[in-house]
Amino acid sequence: MTSSASAQSTAAKEPAVIGYPNRKGVTIERVTYPARNMGTTIVANLFKPAGFNTNRKYAAIVVTHPFGGVKEQTAGLYAQHLAELGFVTLAYDASYQGESGGEPRLMEVPAQRLDDISCAIDFLVKHPQVDAGRLGSLGICAGGGYAMCNAQTEMRVRAVATVSMFNLGEARREAMGNLTYEQRIERLKQASAARSREARGEPVTLVPVVPESPAAFTDRTPDLYRQGYEYYVTPRAKHPNSPNRYMLSSLPLQMAFFPFDQVETITPRPILMIVGEKADTKFWSDEVLAKAQEPKELFVVNGATHMDMYDKPQFVTPAVAKLNAFFGQHLALA
Repeated sequence: MTSSASAQSTAAKEPAVIGYPNRKGVTIERVTYPARNMGTTIVANLFKPAGFNTNRKYAAIVVTHPFGGVKEQTAGLYAQHLAELGFVTLAYDASYQGESGGEPRLMEVPAQRLDDISCAIDFLVKHPQVDAGRLGSLGICAGGGYAMCNAQTEMRVRAVATVSMFNLGEARREAMGNLTYEQRIERLKQASAARSREARGEPVTLVPVVPESPAAFTDRTPDLYRQGYEYYVTPRAKHPNSPNRYMLSSLPLQMAFFPFDQVETITPRPILMIVGEKADTKFWSDEVLAKAQEPKELFVVNGATHMDMYDKPQFVTPAVAKLNAFFGQHLALA
């Protein structure tokens, strides 16, 4: 059995949204569609509002999960909430990850991640109950960086929003201020050596996304990664298809990713960034706010950290209300 087939058999036993069993009339349909450039299949959950009417067209939103995540975690939670408010939403597993295809497993390939969003849009524009002229894009954490970058060239996106946006490229190059240039070069050498081993047929080298236990924390470990352990590794949101690993040999592709370079091309389409007041990643949303053209907005959730925005109701609730107002306005019928 392949790893992707194993993931599919596991998924049938897992909830569509971790920690949120009440669907409130929302229908969740497991769907598949092509990853166009790879010849593989993407697996997604399509969320349909209560009272779904096959005789009308709905605004739809693609929801992109964080680095190391899967569709059943925070992406599915936001997709569920937005479906409760009347949107058709799609939360999918990235290529090489979750139930989606792609070998070797657990690669993080930014260029493919960007096209995964466009592949989701390809699926939605063909759906008989989706209005292809009213498509939004929402990304969480690294998914927010991908959503922001994709919208710069993906003109089918009418409005783009992020939650706890994370610049994966800069984070890999600098480790949020914890990585020197010399250490960066050493990590690139390690990644290159891992790729050579894989080319010779040796086992892949997998490294943790977040620390595997509090024993791995140091006084320099950012809150993001401390709280990432609580989210991904404990029962709070642990999922068998999210093993807290990625391939070391994909690190150079991540370091070469500059997601904000053309953010001005999104205008006149609107941008919304939602961020926790206490998030140690807030500076990235501030950076995009400074670079982007109008219309743009930064919405700060009082008291929240980066990871609080993933699933804690007291912080997700105002974020969803803001997303509803944003997408409701900008995905309205012309």
